[in-house]
Amino acid sequence: MLGETLKQLREANSFTQENVSDYLGIKRSAYSNYEMGIREVPLMVLEKLSSLYGCDLYDLECEDKDILQGVIACAFRVDSLSVEDMKQVAAFKQLVMNYVKMKKIAAK
Repeated sequence: MLGETLKQLREANSFTQENVSDYLGIKRSAYSNYEMGIREVPLMVLEKLSSLYGCDLYDLECEDKDILQGVIACAFRVDSLSVEDMKQVAAFKQLVMNYVKMKKIAAK
């Protein structure tokens, strides 16, 4: 399930495996193994992917299709981003996610 989710999110964002593996600093073959479920995805990689896709870490393994569809609907679709661009997009998405979480906490 995790590999399938990673593939769906990657494709929804118009990223290639090469784009994502460059962003993660790993070989494309290693990333491909994560998507195919051959290798377990390390926590640090999952954290970087959740930032890149603008979702919580647990959303990557969530089996609730509605949550995944919400993340996909908000996908940042652009062509030919550099690794540095992808880092900036991930940092911005992480900032927005943190802001939303803080608003929820403050509202309690």
